[in-house]
Amino acid sequence: MPQFQVDDMTCKHCEATITKAIQEVDTQAKITIDLNTHKVEIVSDKPASLFANSITEAGYTPLVVGH
Repeated sequence: MPQFQVDDMTCKHCEATITKAIQEVDTQAKITIDLNTHKVEIVSDKPASLFANSITEAGYTPLVVGH
């Protein structure tokens, strides 16, 4: 279960953009986003690196904090 710290995610628009980026990798992924702590948790069998790349391409800076 990949977890990311995305400090440059600051608003609902950011949340929507990151959600879309994650769903481009896995449409069935379960996504939990906490804007207050800037944490993104993904339940998926896809590798964390795919999600990190997609979030980066969306314009954000994800830091893997767990998987």
